Amino acid sequence: MSFTRFLFLGLAVAGIQPAAAQTPPAPRAAAPAAAPAGDTIRVLLAPDRETTLASPIPGRIRTLNTSLGSTFGAGQVLIGLECDEPNARLRIAKAELASAVEQLDAKKRMQALQQAGDVEINLALSAAEKARAQVALQQAQVSQCSITAPWSGRAAKVHVRSHMSVTAGQPLVDLVKAGPLKLRLNAPSRWLGQLKNGLAFEVAIEETGKRYPARVSAVNSRVDSVSQTVELEATLAGSYPELLPGMSGTAIFPPR
Repeated sequence: MSFTRFLFLGLAVAGIQPAAAQTPPAPRAAAPAAAPAGDTIRVLLAPDRETTLASPIPGRIRTLNTSLGSTFGAGQVLIGLECDEPNARLRIAKAELASAVEQLDAKKRMQALQQAGDVEINLALSAAEKARAQVALQQAQVSQCSITAPWSGRAAKVHVRSHMSVTAGQPLVDLVKAGPLKLRLNAPSRWLGQLKNGLAFEVAIEETGKRYPARVSAVNSRVDSVSQTVELEATLAGSYPELLPGMSGTAIFPPR
C-alpha cells in the first residue's frame, strides 16, 4: 500500500475530510438596511424658483426700482432703460405704415375705376404688410426697454446701478420667488426602500434654532455611485417668514 493511500484511509477513519472535499458555506441573505431612525443628514433651503434677469438690449439705465432684499409683484417694472432711439424708430415705422396703407387704398380705388391691375394691388398690399411687420418689430424692441418681474418675490442681488450703461445679455438682478421654500438633501442609498413621496420628517434649521415639519416631494431616479447617496427634494408643511433661501440644517427622520 502506498503512503498516499494509507494517509487518505487514515484521515477517513479519523473523520477528517480532505481539503478538496470540503463544501463552501451557503450564502446568507443580507440583513435589511436599518430604518433611518435617528439618522441626520444635511439640508439646504432653496427657493421654489430663482432666476437672473439680463439686459435684452444695450442701453443706459434710466430707472432702477429695486434694491437688495426688496420685494416686488408679478409684472412690476424693476429696471427701465433709456428708450429714445427705439421710440423714434417706432414712430418712423408707424408713419411708413400709414403711407403704405394710404397707397393701398388709392390702388383699390383706381382698380374700381379700371385704372390699376391686380399686380399693382398685390404690390401695394405687400408693402403695407411689410410696414405693419416693421411696426410690430419696433414695438417689441420698445417693450424690451422695461425689465419686469416674472413673478412675485425678492431681489437677491443687484448687479447694476442707476445711469449705468449695459450691454445685451449683461446680468442685471438676481430674483428669488416668494412662497414656500424647497429642501434639498442627499440621503444614503440604503434608505431607498423606505424613501417615498410623502414621507414625513423634521428639519432643524441652524440659523433659527427651531425644528420644522416637512415631507419628501421627490426622489431622484439615479444613485450617486461615488457617495452612495440619492438626491431628495422636500417641502415644508407650512409657510415660515423667518426662513430664507440659503439657510441650512439637518433632516431628522423618525423611527420606523
